[in-house]
Amino acid sequence: MSSDTLDAFLSPCPPAPSSCPPARRVPAFAPLRVGPGRYRLRPVLRRRRRTASGALAVTAAVLAVAGGGQAAQASRGASPPAAGPPPAAVRMVSAPVRIADAATVRLLRPGDRVDVVAAERAGPPRLVAAGARVARVPAPAQEAGAAGDGGALVVLSVPRDTARELVGAAATARLAVALC
Repeated sequence: MSSDTLDAFLSPCPPAPSSCPPARRVPAFAPLRVGPGRYRLRPVLRRRRRTASGALAVTAAVLAVAGGGQAAQASRGASPPAAGPPPAAVRMVSAPVRIADAATVRLLRPGDRVDVVAAERAGPPRLVAAGARVARVPAPAQEAGAAGDGGALVVLSVPRDTARELVGAAATARLAVALC
């Protein structure tokens, strides 16, 4: 490279019109010193362990106060407190129901919701079960030993009281279902 080319290359360029602000000088500052990071992590972990163990201790104390009374009474021979009504899942029962129209039963799938209607010879039809969940639809081959009065079997998941009504209605009327 010749000296003229080098001088042209190193000479400052004339300022060009630009939308950028003018360059500023960077102030002098002390160099940054980064210490070993592995030593900073230990206090943080110690603090976390203390927090977790404190939370566990508080939880254990709350559980001891809340449930400790019943356990202490049981150990002394006192009768346990009276239990409330069973949860809703326990009160549901599976009720096998023979529906008069077998073709309608073939449309049903487990999980469907149906209304069960009892059609008696004397009087208007009445709703026996509203929103009953279909638990199972047995295949026709499984019903080979069923009575020859027609219809098809379906297993419904209903409350215990509704199951009693379904059994009573099936004895005196023909049952039909309507998809909800």
